[in-house]
Amino acid sequence: MLDTEPLRDAYQTLLDAAAAVAGAGDPGPVPPAGEWNADQILAHVAIVTATTIAAVSAVASGTSATFDNRMALDTWTIGRLVGRAGGNAGLRDRVRRLGDCLCALGPALSEAELSTPVPTLLLSGGTVLVDQLVPLRELVTGLAGVELPAHARQLLSLLPDAARTGATA
Repeated sequence: MLDTEPLRDAYQTLLDAAAAVAGAGDPGPVPPAGEWNADQILAHVAIVTATTIAAVSAVASGTSATFDNRMALDTWTIGRLVGRAGGNAGLRDRVRRLGDCLCALGPALSEAELSTPVPTLLLSGGTVLVDQLVPLRELVTGLAGVELPAHARQLLSLLPDAARTGATA
C-alpha cells in the first residue's frame, strides 16, 4: 500500500503557494523572462497529475502504462487548459481535485502494481531528465518529493519580496 499523506501535504503546500500568489494583487506577479506565470504553473501541474492518474489507472486495470511529460510542457496545451479551467481559481480547484483523485487511488494499489516498471520520459527545459523504466511507486512519490515542492517554490518566487516572507514552501 502507498502512503499518500506526503502527496496530500505536497499538494496542499502547492495550493497554499498558489493562493498566496493569487492574493498578491491584480494583475498577478510577472515571472522572469522565459519562466511561467502562476496560471501556467498550475496548468502544468494539472496535466502532470492527470498523466500520473492515467498511468496509475492503466496499471490498476492491468493494461500497459507509460508516462511522458511532454504535453505538460507544451505552451499551446498549457494555454488551452488555462482557458478551459477558467483561470487561476479554476486551475487551483482542478489541481486540488486531481490531487485528491490521485491520493485516493494510491492505497488501492498492491505492492506488485506499485513495483510495475513504467516506460517514462521526463523532460525539463528541453533536457531529458529520465528516459527509462521507472516503478509506478516512484512516479507518484516523485510528485510529492520533487515536482510539487519545486513548483510551490516557483510560485512563491513570483511574490513580491514583502509578501514572500509571510508565505513559505
